[in-house]
Amino acid sequence: MWTCPKCRRTFQKQNQSHYCGEAPKTIDAYIEAQPEQAKPYLRALRDTLCKALPDAEERISWSMPTFWEKHNLIQFAAHKNHIGLYAGTEAVKEFEERLKDYKTSKGTIHLRYDKPLPLELIADIARWCYKTGNHP
Repeated sequence: MWTCPKCRRTFQKQNQSHYCGEAPKTIDAYIEAQPEQAKPYLRALRDTLCKALPDAEERISWSMPTFWEKHNLIQFAAHKNHIGLYAGTEAVKEFEERLKDYKTSKGTIHLRYDKPLPLELIADIARWCYKTGNHP
């Protein structure tokens, strides 16, 4: 067990990523709270998802930016070396061939900061999640 020295919350993992205090209420606030290296990636990812899912509502769910319509369609979160794109296990299986150059696990796609974002692929995954009702 690990206890955050700032907020005193207890976690299973050492140095677990979390928000000390209140989680952001908007995606804009979420992005602004992230390290500078992550911000351009997060903005590009959000713009891509907005275009791919024009009818989806943007919200924060589980402290992560979420695109929602009747349920969570797709989510993302900034991490130290990558953005986690949470599309669900079925989406990762469906796009397995196109995701061969990316680390994936349990419905998550790791998009590293040292590589360009695959924006067309991200849009295709988002539209697939919307069309099929697949959600994380």
